[in-house]
Amino acid sequence: MPENTNLVVGAGVSGAVIARLIAEKLNEKVLVIDKKEHAGGNCYDYKDKNGITTQKYGSHIFHTNSEKVWKFLNRFTAFNTYMHRVYAVIDGIETTIPFNLNTLFDVFPRTMAEKFSDQLIDKFPYNTRIPILELQKHQDLKFLADYIYNKVFLNYTIKQWGLTPDSIDGSVTARVPVLISKDSRYFQDVYQGIPLNGFAKMIEKILEHPNINIKLKCEFNDYRSLPYKRFFYTGSIDEYFNYELGMLPYRSVKFKLEEHDRPYYQRNSVVNYPNNYDFTRIHEYKYYLNEISEKTVIAKEYSEEFQLGENERYYPIVNTENLELYENYKNLALNYDNLYFLGRLGDYKYYDIDKAIIRAFECFEEIKY
Repeated sequence: MPENTNLVVGAGVSGAVIARLIAEKLNEKVLVIDKKEHAGGNCYDYKDKNGITTQKYGSHIFHTNSEKVWKFLNRFTAFNTYMHRVYAVIDGIETTIPFNLNTLFDVFPRTMAEKFSDQLIDKFPYNTRIPILELQKHQDLKFLADYIYNKVFLNYTIKQWGLTPDSIDGSVTARVPVLISKDSRYFQDVYQGIPLNGFAKMIEKILEHPNINIKLKCEFNDYRSLPYKRFFYTGSIDEYFNYELGMLPYRSVKFKLEEHDRPYYQRNSVVNYPNNYDFTRIHEYKYYLNEISEKTVIAKEYSEEFQLGENERYYPIVNTENLELYENYKNLALNYDNLYFLGRLGDYKYYDIDKAIIRAFECFEEIKY
């Protein structure tokens, strides 16, 4: 009966983890529903006809410093030791980002690079991550800060967000900092990797429990009036309340898949194009699991405005005005018992996978009995 069952809306990372915790730790029934035809949310991947594990919604790389999250996921999958690196084309030169001390020597003459390197090391502790907007505050580094801002951040941010870097929340621009080190990895976390059988299989395993039932290709409105014990909603909070206070803005993404009749298209899994073309970056998926094939598949990524009914929400546009609207929705939710919001859309936050899992852990601790 519904009144003895928990309803989880969304079969992505957040929904799968909260469902597993309830089923396993509370020994309660959970129904997980999703409007997509597959579990996995935006982490969904699949084997294409060439045997390449293709990530349908763009590249996802797991990384975390949380031993708790790492141990939890390793119950359901093994990981390889892939450590993500991203290249960007800057002034026609393919170099690593985030911008670091190695990047200096790629894009500047050696004497200039040495000067800038010495200045950065004198100004900041080694192995630190400096947001670009923070770097711009230092007048003695103005030339370098302006170069990095204009060549790496400005046009890429405009393409991705439709806004300049100073118009969005600092937590977003801080995701791609300037690194005061020679570490060219995109992430410096202790634990990194790709699930050996893909993210979709990992999430399916998390949902594999006798107390969990999954229904796909169904709408929440068909279930919302039924007397479930608790509701866990990982969709957009404004959608849950039928946009009563207004619509929260998001950016969407479109991927153009291309198959090429050669083993590799580019020399890395992801290459960014901050100042060239209309797409933001090109993904080449076979690098993640080191899959061998005579052909390759790439995805050109185009950022676009979210239009209800036309495309999907990807990234919350975090700024003061939008956060105020989100808080108003959150206050509205306080009027309802046993209603929980989580995930990138439910919390209106730009979560990495591990942070979404940590939030699901926290949400479980908030459950009212």
